[in-house]
Amino acid sequence: MGSQVKRWLLGRPLKSKELGEQKLRKTKALAILSSDALSSVAYGPEQILLVLVTVGASAFWYSIPIGIGVLILLTALILSYRQIIHAYPHGGGAYVVSKENLGIFSGLIAGGSLLVDYILTVAVSVSAGTDAITSAFPSLHEHKVVIAVVFVILITILNLRGVTESASILAYPVYLFVLALFILIGVGLYNIATGAVSTDLHASIGTPVAGISLFLLLRAFASGSSALTGVEAISNAIPNFKEPAPHNAAKTLMSMGVLLALLFSGIVFLAYYYGISPHAQVTVVSQIAETTFGRHFMYFFIQATTALILILAANTGYSAFPLLAVNLAKDKFIPRMFTVRGDRLGYSNGIIMLGVLSIVLIVAFGGQTEQLIPLYAVGVFIPFTLSQTGMILKWIRQKPKGWFPRLLINATGALISFTVTMMFFLTKFAQVWAVLVFLPLILLLFYRIRKHYEAVGDQLRLATCEPVPPIKGNVVIVPVSGITHVVEHSLNYAQSLAADQIIAVYVPFEREEEVRFSEKWKKWRPDIRLVSLHSPYRSIIQPLSRFIDAVQHKAGESGYQVTVIIPQFIPKKGWHNILHNQTSLMIRTYLLHRKDVIVTTVPYHLKK
Repeated sequence: MGSQVKRWLLGRPLKSKELGEQKLRKTKALAILSSDALSSVAYGPEQILLVLVTVGASAFWYSIPIGIGVLILLTALILSYRQIIHAYPHGGGAYVVSKENLGIFSGLIAGGSLLVDYILTVAVSVSAGTDAITSAFPSLHEHKVVIAVVFVILITILNLRGVTESASILAYPVYLFVLALFILIGVGLYNIATGAVSTDLHASIGTPVAGISLFLLLRAFASGSSALTGVEAISNAIPNFKEPAPHNAAKTLMSMGVLLALLFSGIVFLAYYYGISPHAQVTVVSQIAETTFGRHFMYFFIQATTALILILAANTGYSAFPLLAVNLAKDKFIPRMFTVRGDRLGYSNGIIMLGVLSIVLIVAFGGQTEQLIPLYAVGVFIPFTLSQTGMILKWIRQKPKGWFPRLLINATGALISFTVTMMFFLTKFAQVWAVLVFLPLILLLFYRIRKHYEAVGDQLRLATCEPVPPIKGNVVIVPVSGITHVVEHSLNYAQSLAADQIIAVYVPFEREEEVRFSEKWKKWRPDIRLVSLHSPYRSIIQPLSRFIDAVQHKAGESGYQVTVIIPQFIPKKGWHNILHNQTSLMIRTYLLHRKDVIVTTVPYHLKK
């Protein structure tokens, strides 16, 4: 039943040789890997206005120079990550760049930040998409957490079906969103050019504003820079591209940069010219669309596509998180299970983990996007800063042809990214302080996992571990609960091992029960020794474990191995298991942690 449901949800398993068919073309890759960056247009300009509104609506004209500053940072990041793609064509992004040029500690800071950032990508994107839906349908506002969780589950299932299939489905909403915003911006600019929009709605550029300060402007710039989250995703996901992967990834990155610049510029300008003021229940894009078209078809079309891309922007996290996890797992900093491909050739463990953690985050924050964005943004600007700094050192050390202009590009990106990071800590410490807590904890976890893998390797390696002592013989212990075919099957298996001694162990709770069973045993299997361990406190594990310890201690001194054979009957239907005591499972689980004891389960399958 479970396998049929899995096949229905995920599709047929794919062969390893079909991996090449799962690679992405540039058009699909642009939709999947740029959806996070493009979707941030829906809330990036709004974050600028949320800061400026504290001074007054007359300060909204500052959104224009702040927007220009964001575009300068975007240009530096796009050019920088284009260089990273060609310098590190196997992917890995900020983690690999920082690790190789700044050292393992910096690499882990970048990797840990990005892992958390991709979880936040899913949480922020889905929460923002839900906000767009509830802006159009306010009656759904109280159910936004449930709606967001459902969307995360659906996107997780879609990604488990494979990269190509998810890209084929998700590409259309992304391009519809781009088309919808271009229509909105085009119609808005036309209305402005024809004088259909009053100039009284906004303050003129250069209007003096009381209470404005450089600190507040830098804070607004840092908030607006949240529109650049997701820029690094393409450099992390180069292995997902069709060959030549680096060339295709670089072209996709440039296309994303152009689209993001045009959309961001258009929304910032329209928000300023229309005099849009941010509100808790209605997004800035929603207000611009309503002002431009009224609450008619185009308004709902823009709201629908905005909601879709905000939700589907989570797919950027699903594309990049598993690949980053693979790099960390190969370096033994996170569990190796993240390197295993699933039935559909995707790294399903990473996909599932990302979905679960994102749901936890959405529920914990109540789906409040504005509370997540600062934490989300600072989590990505730390890797931005580290990766650009790493590239600076790379150019200084290697000095390839034309290295100085590249160094200037990376230096500009590093300086601005560092400034934005510091501004987040200075101006929104109450919202981003958690970074200073979870990053050290993540680094500690990374090192503990690495230490464990190294310890395991040292103990398993033939050249370093202690020699395994020879085994002279075998003592077999068979816990029995009655005289049945299950026990008979296990005893026959024990005898086939040619063990030196076979001991059947019975744990009765009453003395009368002990006597009756002993008499039956003598008649049934007199050739096998029976040991009864009376348990007045009705525990099976404790008396059995004490007996095994005693036998193992004596056998170990003589060089004999103790093997415990556990009889286990298997019901025909899985749900029948809940009708039976799982004593054999408890015994096996307990004994697996006992040193120098081999545990073997002998299944007996029931036919009806």
